[in-house]
Amino acid sequence: MHAFAHFFTGALLCNALPHLAAGLQGQAFPTPFAKPRGVGLSSALINVLWGFANLLAGFSLLAAYPVQVSLSPEFGLTIAGALLLGIYLAVHFSKARR
Repeated sequence: MHAFAHFFTGALLCNALPHLAAGLQGQAFPTPFAKPRGVGLSSALINVLWGFANLLAGFSLLAAYPVQVSLSPEFGLTIAGALLLGIYLAVHFSKARR
């Protein structure tokens, strides 16, 4: 369970960033609530709310399953979650924006 939590902590915190950045700039950006899902654009307000929900979920997992910044398996899983989701999002949104 801890490995799962550490991985998804990184993924959720990574996912919060593009939604908060777009929303705080007043820009539309894809969310799971758009049509088509994950491709269509959602309003800036929806992006702020979705980004904040991801941030809260990530911080909640981090509070429940703390991880120290060190060369440890826990920190590695957290970084892996952020990196893998970041790579997926980069590829997905590159295709979606074409």
